[in-house]
Amino acid sequence: MRSIISVIAASLLTVTGVVAGSGAAAAAPNCVGVGGKSAVVARIPGAALEGLAVDASGRAYVTDIVSGRVYRIDAPGRPAYPIAKVPSGGGGALAWMPDGTLLVGYGADPRVFVGDVVKSAGIVRLDVDTLAVTPFAKGLSAANGLAVAADGTVYATNDFGSLIGRIGPDGAVDPAWARFPSANGAVLDAADRYLYVSRTFVNPGVSRIPIANPSAPESVLDLSGLDSFAAPDGLTLDDAGRPVVPLNAGGSVIRIDAPGATCVIGTGTRLTSVVTYGRSDQGFSSGRLFGAGFDGVVREIPGSTA
Repeated sequence: MRSIISVIAASLLTVTGVVAGSGAAAAAPNCVGVGGKSAVVARIPGAALEGLAVDASGRAYVTDIVSGRVYRIDAPGRPAYPIAKVPSGGGGALAWMPDGTLLVGYGADPRVFVGDVVKSAGIVRLDVDTLAVTPFAKGLSAANGLAVAADGTVYATNDFGSLIGRIGPDGAVDPAWARFPSANGAVLDAADRYLYVSRTFVNPGVSRIPIANPSAPESVLDLSGLDSFAAPDGLTLDDAGRPVVPLNAGGSVIRIDAPGATCVIGTGTRLTSVVTYGRSDQGFSSGRLFGAGFDGVVREIPGSTA
């Protein structure tokens, strides 16, 4: 997920149509049995949405990098209402801790360009029941993407820098756990063996980074030609462990079935910055894929099962 500067860049790509109908990703076939044009399920005028998470009750949470607010949406079609605000630099990525509290990244402002040097970003913890906001970590390059392991270890990325930070279960911050240029969206596999990251600006595509050996990343998707402008962003994994990635300038959501092999899950998603699957049997429910975007819109990508 990206900073406010990225909104301008993605908007320019959209206006100029640089990526429309181009390259391998744009020409990928539709995924069998799923997909279609996305549908708007919520809208926050004036917002640029960066983070998206769904709780066990099927309620969605989004962050706005313009105001720094965290919004909750109780069900598709219901209004969004603010429940918290991060302390500095706009709301960034969201991720759940094992205890059910919600991590919110901050620092999504021009400082990300020098984030590896100044390390001014951080993370707060939000109790979604009491709405209490407490400090969690400081001294990160950025928190454009967040992923949490089962033991509470947290990983934080910076798509404009090269450092991926790690916060241990004891709270110790290592801002340079890995060096990986332009790591953006972040998600761990079910076994916490690999950190999957989208590469937005440098060598665009998707990689997985072995937790046990972060210096040996493995690419699972390389975008070239005009597709290199498609801007892969905040990804997730489906129940089969396949990466599901929004191309926010390209206007589609794709699934990576094998290294280099993709299909299209949904279209009509231009400026979508992050996707996630629903949870529970109500609201933003299990088996449904949702996305939030820099245009302030939350969408459902229809027919897609987890």
